[in-house]
Amino acid sequence: ILMEDIFLKTSDGVRIAADIYDVARPKGWVVFLHMMPAMKESWRGLAQAFVREGYAGIAIDLRGHGKSVHREIYTADHEPLDYQKFSDEEHQRSILDVEAAVAHCVSQGAKPDQISFIGASFGANLALQYMCAHPEFLTAILLSPGLDYRGIIAKPLACTLHEGQRVLFVSSFDDDGNAKEVQELYEVTPPGVKKDIIFYETAGHGTMMLAREPALQSCIIQFF
Repeated sequence: ILMEDIFLKTSDGVRIAADIYDVARPKGWVVFLHMMPAMKESWRGLAQAFVREGYAGIAIDLRGHGKSVHREIYTADHEPLDYQKFSDEEHQRSILDVEAAVAHCVSQGAKPDQISFIGASFGANLALQYMCAHPEFLTAILLSPGLDYRGIIAKPLACTLHEGQRVLFVSSFDDDGNAKEVQELYEVTPPGVKKDIIFYETAGHGTMMLAREPALQSCIIQFF
């Protein structure tokens, strides 16, 4: 069941729009974090595939994207949030959006080890950042993570992943050098982490890879 227009509130007062993918007695919960520019709807096909496998999901519009453009106290003289005008520091506060999505899953009965992350591009770096800070969360799928997106520097993060965590890296060789960056991240990920890597030739960037390489969807589900 897809319920649209759920709003979460972040700790700094931003209203985050979310699509909730409900499952009765879920095997687990998946938090979907989109790339820029994109919105929560970019995950719809994959999220519905996870529902069919018994996983609940939450896909959010990161602050400044889609419907996540207002603070909790909104007045006429407040400009709507627009990611295109954000400083790097404002982009980095998107980690609070991830916290809000996780808090929603916990409110539904999820334990940290039952909550996984799937992120694309900037969203992949956010997922990596969150997993490194919270080792009780075990699984992330990273589509086109980069060494530095908006000041979220991925290499030191990948070095601090914890034993028992699981990470799948995905990239494409036609994506402006991203494959080389992803290979670097894979190599610095510690040996106690269960890691795998998938490269495509011409699949593009982030969630574009799901459209261009239909088999990727089942590879992601199999990794779970």
